[in-house]
Amino acid sequence: MTQSLSGQRPARRRVADGHRGLPWVVVGAGPYGLSVAAHLRAAGVPVRVFGEVMGSWRHAMATGMFLKSTPDAVDLSVPEPGGRLADFRRLHGEPRLTELTPIPCEVFVRYGQWFQKQYVGDVDPVRVVGVDHTEDRGALNVRLDDGRHIAAAAVVVATGLNGLAHVPAALLPLAPEGTGPAALVSHTSHHSDLSCFAGQRVAVIGGGQSALESAALMHEAGAEVLVLVRERKVRWGSVPQPDRPLPRRLARPASPLGPGWTLAAVCRAPGAVRRLPPAARMLLFRRALGPSGGWWLRDRVEGVVPVRTACRVVRAEAAGTEARLELAGPAGPPETLTVDHVLAATGYRLDLGTLPFLLPEVLRDVECVPGSKAPRLSSRFESSVPGLYFTGSLAAPTFGPMLRFVAGTRFAATRIAYDALQRAIRH
Repeated sequence: MTQSLSGQRPARRRVADGHRGLPWVVVGAGPYGLSVAAHLRAAGVPVRVFGEVMGSWRHAMATGMFLKSTPDAVDLSVPEPGGRLADFRRLHGEPRLTELTPIPCEVFVRYGQWFQKQYVGDVDPVRVVGVDHTEDRGALNVRLDDGRHIAAAAVVVATGLNGLAHVPAALLPLAPEGTGPAALVSHTSHHSDLSCFAGQRVAVIGGGQSALESAALMHEAGAEVLVLVRERKVRWGSVPQPDRPLPRRLARPASPLGPGWTLAAVCRAPGAVRRLPPAARMLLFRRALGPSGGWWLRDRVEGVVPVRTACRVVRAEAAGTEARLELAGPAGPPETLTVDHVLAATGYRLDLGTLPFLLPEVLRDVECVPGSKAPRLSSRFESSVPGLYFTGSLAAPTFGPMLRFVAGTRFAATRIAYDALQRAIRH
């Protein structure tokens, strides 16, 4: 049985699909928000987009970072030719990127901004502060931080990972007042420039791309860095082989998320993933892609930045202006490590309750995937609240791991736009 955030099955509230002429509202202007808006506009559906264009990619990714994905896995989606990253590069006289060319985040941001101007049009940077029911008009009410209210036929939540950063409980004593200038711990998503740690001792917690690339950047900026990894070894992606012989391609078929039959299957059929039992979907969501570093990053870390594996932080405390960590390994007594700052590259937790604009009267009606705090979605990405859609990472527990990556934009945008057209036909 599906559950709400309160743990009880919510009563389904019947809300009319809205009136002709009311816009669809897209909350978020990253890859998913822009792709959904482009498909809606192409279908003739009135749409309003709110958010900062590519905001997370501009502010939650440190200067000098690269995308882990290959060029054919980062295209935004529009239902006409000409909107791919390769098209953007060609139009601007920039060389084509290949599987062996890591993509700078700065290039991807420029691509997203160009895509918005070409296929989306105006994006309002005003922040959405509330989404609730408007029973009298049969629509959803969207409140903005400038005081405006907009009646929307539907709302698509495409906020990415904003507000979902996870800092383990063991590290929270280092930031008793929350993240801020005085905090001894921060999350990787809080930084757009890691050179501020030059000359400091920094412990990086995590063994994935964010941890390893952040560690490399801080080391190169003059910080004294130590990476602490729970796993027994650091995993690295394999160097792409564009011209693999047929037997190898059959043994490990390519996919936007990497080689292998499991990844190929979940990328080719996200709709089939949705039909799996909830427990199987959650297992797939958690284990299909473990933490690893990009192949191109390996030379900047191995033998360069100290990495301690099979190690976890069991306790942390502030000691004046320093952070004192108690570390436990597979054998032997715990040891103490003292640093100037702790950088948590500990990922994100999908929790609808952290989205401040979903007001309680709406939130309590959202059914969740059992075993998670992510919304249960229809085949067209609609939640149990009629007219409220979710895409991107919050859709991954329903449709599988491809929705955690830009590669899922086409699958999501085409289905949401199709549903918009069907609603228009019905009404």
